[in-house]
Amino acid sequence: MIRQIAVPPFERLDPFLPKPSVTDAATRDGVAAILADIARRGDAAVRHWTKTLDGVDLAPTDWELPKVEWENAAERLHPELREALETAVQRVTSYHRRQLDPGFTVLEEDGSILGMRVLPLERVGLYVPGGKAAYPSSVIMNAVPAVVAGVEEIIAVTPPAGVTDAVLAACLFAGVTRMYRIGGAQAVGALAFGTATIQRVDKIVGPGNKWVAEAKRQVAGPVGIDMIAGPTEVVIIADSTARADHIAADLIAQAEHDEDAASWLVTTDLELADKVPAALEALLARNPRAAVARASLERNGLIVWVPTVGDAVKVANLRAPEHLEIVTRDPEAVAEGIKHAGAIFLGDTTPEPVGDYIAGPSHVLPTNSTARHASPLGVHDFVRRSSIIQYTRDRLNDDAARIITLAEAEGLFGHAEAVRLRLD
Repeated sequence: MIRQIAVPPFERLDPFLPKPSVTDAATRDGVAAILADIARRGDAAVRHWTKTLDGVDLAPTDWELPKVEWENAAERLHPELREALETAVQRVTSYHRRQLDPGFTVLEEDGSILGMRVLPLERVGLYVPGGKAAYPSSVIMNAVPAVVAGVEEIIAVTPPAGVTDAVLAACLFAGVTRMYRIGGAQAVGALAFGTATIQRVDKIVGPGNKWVAEAKRQVAGPVGIDMIAGPTEVVIIADSTARADHIAADLIAQAEHDEDAASWLVTTDLELADKVPAALEALLARNPRAAVARASLERNGLIVWVPTVGDAVKVANLRAPEHLEIVTRDPEAVAEGIKHAGAIFLGDTTPEPVGDYIAGPSHVLPTNSTARHASPLGVHDFVRRSSIIQYTRDRLNDDAARIITLAEAEGLFGHAEAVRLRLD
């Protein structure tokens, strides 16, 4: 069911490493047509595409779900689910408060001032998936860092089928300000361009299917986006201390998300590598999403045997995974060698799902090896920074000759003259 290879040579990994994603022409052109229609016709186009693609005809006046419905949904929740959601909000809030950046001001000896002002975005759009399943955790992990950053308005959109009591309660607890029952590329277009009903936002965050991802790609620029998220992925580094059933469970935990999810085990222990396939079969036999998980494991699953932990670290860095579990004798020491990973989970008692739901850091992470340059979603994604510069007369006089020289070297006479006219 799951393929196995041995490295080095590390070139054997090449066929399994992520390739640059290319949107298929049908999706690209289809999304472009929807966005152009939204930009031209606004609410009427959103209604048309919601009826066409989601099979639901809602007038614009019926899109927004009033707060009383969120509150009623929260009251209907099972107490254990409500407590779990509220605890998740508290943990994610506490973690992200540590990311707040106050900016700085530097007073120079001559009285000049240099600084950086950090201000929150004013309005953010949050896409909440609602196709195959509804994800209240996605609401929390996207909205809470924005709230901590100080964003005033967080507008959530979700397909009509994604409106569940858990999602509505998560919006209430996490600090979302408004929610609309629209989804797909049409919802992204409404957030990006604005319509009579939907206010234009400054940034769009949140995962979605390939149509949503492509829509975010196409509107990026006029509005900000968090990232273009690919299928979820995990790499597990394990040695002889790891239990085969625990490793198998963690591989399935990623694989059950989506047929395109990628689950890798990188191990120094041949016996563990031999035991994991049988453990996978035993656990899949009682998993309601076994068909999805099995397809994922057959398509993208991999067991990589390596002779040393150092080689395992090299494999992980080559893969640059969204999630990296380290289940070894000394996971902290192994983690010191990791250069590229979205989130690192240390030890057997820290399976990846703790990060999905309640540990504290946002579970919105770079995928498709973009952990080589990108970071988890955080408060920094919901602020903008302005430079502050205030020169004194003496500082301007001191720097004028250098500024004029550089400006004239670039052929910009007006730049030089703007300084020259101010000299004593």
